[in-house]
Amino acid sequence: MDEQDPESGVDIKGLIEQIVKALVDHPERVHVTRIDGTQSVVLELAVAPEDVGKVIGKKGIHADAIRRLVHAIGGKTKKRYVLEILER
Repeated sequence: MDEQDPESGVDIKGLIEQIVKALVDHPERVHVTRIDGTQSVVLELAVAPEDVGKVIGKKGIHADAIRRLVHAIGGKTKKRYVLEILER
């Protein structure tokens, strides 16, 4: 964890990577890209195609939990954080 958000002091990118790597079969293929905008930040989470289901979880429970964490951290910085899950 090395890219701290200047406003919150939290490495959101590293946090997402750590959580997702614990869920998937191919942790070496987990990659998070941060795209900063003026009002929002898009976090693109790329995982192996066979791991997408594990990241999303039954009825989307894992993806929802990760998004809630990201949203909570974003509330502190007054920026909107969006998590997108991609196949890689």
